[in-house]
Amino acid sequence: MPAVSEAAPLGLLQLVLWSAVLAAAVACTVFIVRHHLKTSDGDSSDLLFWDLFGGAVVIAPALLIPAVASPPAGLALAAVAGVSGIAAYRSSPAVLSWYETRRRRRVDGPLCRAAAVVHEEIVGRWARYELDPALAISYPDLADVRRPETADFVRALREAETLKTAWDPGYPHAVDRLGQALDRAETAAGVPASVRRAGQNA
Repeated sequence: MPAVSEAAPLGLLQLVLWSAVLAAAVACTVFIVRHHLKTSDGDSSDLLFWDLFGGAVVIAPALLIPAVASPPAGLALAAVAGVSGIAAYRSSPAVLSWYETRRRRRVDGPLCRAAAVVHEEIVGRWARYELDPALAISYPDLADVRRPETADFVRALREAETLKTAWDPGYPHAVDRLGQALDRAETAAGVPASVRRAGQNA
């Protein structure tokens, strides 16, 4: 009798451990499969095969070994696998979106931070034509949005500000377009190279 009473908790502990391993393996496999289906890389089919193979290597023993020892345990683990698979499938879009956001910030973060510095420099260059009375009088076209080049610059400025707020991966390209738009506006307004250099070095 003592031997039976001591074996029961061990069996329950084993069932709990197998359940945890099985649920984790099924959930990870579902997440990986949905990730591969979402990204259409050239090597995705090979990666998908090996990821599925790796998941099966864990899932199959986690189902079969307890089922051989106890058929009811096998049924319970099959239910655990089904529930974890459904839960992972339903939650995978939110999880993958969160992962993609973190990855994008990690990759694009340095580029966006560098673009933000250039963005501020461009805005500072343009602000001189409004804040400096001498420049405002000499080059009034840079404050006149009726001029096509100035209007283009203002649109590019709005776009860059919007993308900066969202820290969008397209923000560095928007800053490049902003700088080009200011160059065109200065050229159309007749700003000489010496004044431009002074603004860039300010």
